[in-house]
Amino acid sequence: MRVLSIASTGMMAQQLNVEVISNNIANINTTAFKRGRAEFQDLMYQSERRQGSQSTDAGTIIPTGIEVGLGVRPGAVNRINTTGNLTSTGNELDLAIEGRGYFNIRMPAGETAYSRAGGFKLSPEGTIVTSDGHPVLPEVTVPQGTREIAVNASGEVQAFVDGQTRPRVLGQLVMTVFVNESGLEAMGDNLYRATPASGEPQDGTGGQAGFGTIRQKYLESSNVNVVQEITELISAQRAYEMNAKVVEAGDQMASTLSNMR
Repeated sequence: MRVLSIASTGMMAQQLNVEVISNNIANINTTAFKRGRAEFQDLMYQSERRQGSQSTDAGTIIPTGIEVGLGVRPGAVNRINTTGNLTSTGNELDLAIEGRGYFNIRMPAGETAYSRAGGFKLSPEGTIVTSDGHPVLPEVTVPQGTREIAVNASGEVQAFVDGQTRPRVLGQLVMTVFVNESGLEAMGDNLYRATPASGEPQDGTGGQAGFGTIRQKYLESSNVNVVQEITELISAQRAYEMNAKVVEAGDQMASTLSNMR
């Protein structure tokens, strides 16, 4: 009976759906986290009576035919890249991107990773780094005696140093955009890497055409909506239960057939 295998694909699909939703909820307080959405595709069909074929010698055409689907499979887990709410922190090294763009992060192997989580820190040498100590590119080093750091909307970093009346320009943070942000590969630790699907990285500064702006003393929250996730969780649970009922019904039908004398 095909019903058992068809319903089992539905159960596995909803299991993946619940896993994606649970990851969204788990990261509700993760800085700049982007929620995922599971997407599904129907499987191939078995044709028992092909539409468009002739049913008589007179040329009568079968209008619809009989096609039986074989279930469902996961098609993708799409990352929803809408900007989360910006939360004021008062920390001068907290930077949020309002709009499109990613910060450039240098990894230990020398490759460039990308992140929207702007909760930066200072290394022992005064370099602006991530929470894991990876430098933000281009590297900006804050001199000793700095009493205040200012970052404008374009990403220019300035320092107010003791004994100087005018701010000193330390560097310019670079932002990167991609044609297909959903094609970025998630590395964990709020980092992404470019892939052939994301397209080539395009560098620029805040406020340029196609780039967002930088807000100092703000952090971007996750874009997870709790009410939406709970609603989708309930829907996925009900769909799983209905597929389980189909498996149970198919088992009872098979048992009835086997018990017939």
